Amino acid sequence: MMRIVIVLSTAILLAVPMSASSKEPAGNQRHRTLLARGKYLVENLGMCRDCHSPRNEKGEFISGRHLAGAPLDFQPLHPVPNWAPAAPPIAGLPGWSTAEAIRFFMTGVAKDGKPASPPMPQYRMSRQDAEAVAAYLKSLRMAMK
Repeated sequence: MMRIVIVLSTAILLAVPMSASSKEPAGNQRHRTLLARGKYLVENLGMCRDCHSPRNEKGEFISGRHLAGAPLDFQPLHPVPNWAPAAPPIAGLPGWSTAEAIRFFMTGVAKDGKPASPPMPQYRMSRQDAEAVAAYLKSLRMAMK
């Protein structure tokens, strides 16, 4: 019985310093959580790549061009005012500050004061979701260089 207690005590003593030293600062964990939420919203809910990522002649997404902007390969059946012929690049949010992007995702109004051009939805995200989407898209900047 004493031997089991010694083995368990030793295991606990060895595990505590390892787990304590492997913890990351709270700020890093919050940022990773924010990026994970943004990625989920962009990739699974908003499905942004469907319009903002180019495809090859087979209709497959082009590797290395994720969210790099693309011509829209569909048109409305009837004329729609301000219909965009292409989806702009959004990886890294070129030309947009984080604050401008957050406002856009919360209101559907672009930095020029105009609503998003169709077929882009005029999102009305919560501040938390808009911040997550902006953070994730900004994080993609290096991948597109």
